[in-house]
Amino acid sequence: MHVRSSVVERALAWSRLDPNETTARYVDHLRSQSTTVTPPGGTIHAHDHAVALAELNKLFPETGERIAFGTAGLRSAMKPGPLGMNDLVVVQTAQGLARYCRAQAELTEEYVANNNNSRKLCAVVGYDHRANPSLQLSSLSFALLTALVFRHAGWECFLMDGFVATPLVPFALSQISNAVVGIMITASHNPKQDAGYKVYWNDGCQIRPPVDAGIAHAILQELQPWMDYRRELATQRATLTNDPCLGLSDAARTQGMIRAYLASIQASGLVTAQGALIVDDSVSWKRPPPKFCYTAMHGVGLAFVRQSFDAFGLPEFLSVPSQQKPDPAFPTVPFPNPEEAGALDLAKAFAEEQGCRIVLANDPDADRLAVAEQQDNGSWTVFTGDQIGVLLGHWLWSRLGPVSDKPIAMCASTVSSRMLAEIAAREGFYFEDTLTGFKWIGSRAAELHRSGSYRTIFCYEEAIGFCCGDLIFDKDGVTAAAVFAELALDSYRNGRTLAEHMQTLYDKYGEFVSNNGYFILDDPTVVPAIMDRITNHGAFETLDSVGTYAIDSIRYLGEPSYDSTTPDRKPTLPTSQSSPMLTIRLVNGCVAQFRASGTEPKFKYYIELKGAPGVDRKVVEAELRTVSSVLLQELLQPSKFGLKQP
Repeated sequence: MHVRSSVVERALAWSRLDPNETTARYVDHLRSQSTTVTPPGGTIHAHDHAVALAELNKLFPETGERIAFGTAGLRSAMKPGPLGMNDLVVVQTAQGLARYCRAQAELTEEYVANNNNSRKLCAVVGYDHRANPSLQLSSLSFALLTALVFRHAGWECFLMDGFVATPLVPFALSQISNAVVGIMITASHNPKQDAGYKVYWNDGCQIRPPVDAGIAHAILQELQPWMDYRRELATQRATLTNDPCLGLSDAARTQGMIRAYLASIQASGLVTAQGALIVDDSVSWKRPPPKFCYTAMHGVGLAFVRQSFDAFGLPEFLSVPSQQKPDPAFPTVPFPNPEEAGALDLAKAFAEEQGCRIVLANDPDADRLAVAEQQDNGSWTVFTGDQIGVLLGHWLWSRLGPVSDKPIAMCASTVSSRMLAEIAAREGFYFEDTLTGFKWIGSRAAELHRSGSYRTIFCYEEAIGFCCGDLIFDKDGVTAAAVFAELALDSYRNGRTLAEHMQTLYDKYGEFVSNNGYFILDDPTVVPAIMDRITNHGAFETLDSVGTYAIDSIRYLGEPSYDSTTPDRKPTLPTSQSSPMLTIRLVNGCVAQFRASGTEPKFKYYIELKGAPGVDRKVVEAELRTVSSVLLQELLQPSKFGLKQP
């Protein structure tokens, strides 16, 4: 069999640069097998040869494609080659990031002032527990290499000691005056084989355009390692055999940052030790106080949530034993995403055994929060991200709004429920929607807050991401868990379960019913064809109905962009040719939105219908099912475009 030399050459060039001896040896083994001549009759060897060649071509594609530096950074399976998360990719990424950040910092007045004092720029690095032992790849090794890169470039690098929850990185950025970039090495709720490299800018928010493109370009200029990282790590390991961080982390500073984080939450007034009322005999509870069950989903959250409950006087919770320790194998949940069907089954079973009414669940890096509640009849209600968002938003408004010296502001992604916007309109605080993702939500919330005109106290996305208060402007499942626990205690003290409390909000502001879901997208190239067909090839004015349902307005955040509600027909939100989003509002009040996921092979839809206050929810749900069926079949034509139900 003829082997194209380009594949072998790319593999050889890679293994020569790879600072990881295990992955370099693996690539060399594949390269050797793929180039060995098969002897006559050597069927087994021929099979090995073909398998090795196929694997080599997957790892080192002829196109020269690399892992894309996109949504907040990198995310991929841990494997060798330019498409994977591995030591060489991390070195190249860190080198490009260090070079780009220094160039940007040198343009600022703050840098000039600090440079006169010879103060170094600082990078903050945190990491989770992800690991692939067979290839000797892990979040820890990626963190160590990142620290080496920045220190070699003349930076101060604050490498946090031990596994940390993601929110601690943006918080540290807000506390360290010379910090200009933060890196959290995590794959969040992705499957166990994945790792990630999440980047925060000096404002404490996730990076967004044009910074992401600038970093991506800088990485391509820094593919050659600056030093022999393999030798440097070996030297460190030989002298610091008992320190997994090889003397590069700062344990005392890390613990101080955690204490400052908890103290800042306490000082913000987000949590007021409502749990202390449980032992106060003068308080009459109309319902028995609920017990809480918590799951870290095999992630890093337990220690941080436990400290937050202790700090705020909240009652002690019970932790699901089989899921409480960081475990990169995720043995009980193949998809460690609290949103996935069945992900909370173990927690609910444990809660029933222990008499806990409420389950709180973080994803593995503790930046998101899921909630479930057992009802009086024994059934369980798993709250949607929108319901949790509305409960938290309404709670924080009722607590902080009346005592704020500035107008209150809240934000949510445009695909989240419109219920919080309705509450804002009725109660008189400012609300704004943004593009999907916390790089947009958090940055806009920060802009509003830092303008001095508002106090931004809450923002969220329907994918169970919540930001309570103004400490950081990113998802924070640790703070959200503490705030939600106090909300739940207050609800029970007043005689209502969380489900009953949610219904009182529906009764007041209207029944908002959602049908959010996705189709599996095997071929991402069909997305432009789907959008092109729905928008009638850009002839937006010709679109007046879907089936028998009349269209009220259309917004397309793609190319060409369009918004029928603005005078110039141009959207006010940013547009993207590579990740377009379509919003259709029907005359009956239904809002339907469609987009492809930026991180997963999914085509997502978000459909919501509002019923007037007093209208039975089941009536609204039935109407939404009918409308959804028409919208999904008429607009998406799943069978034609190969869209599959999950």
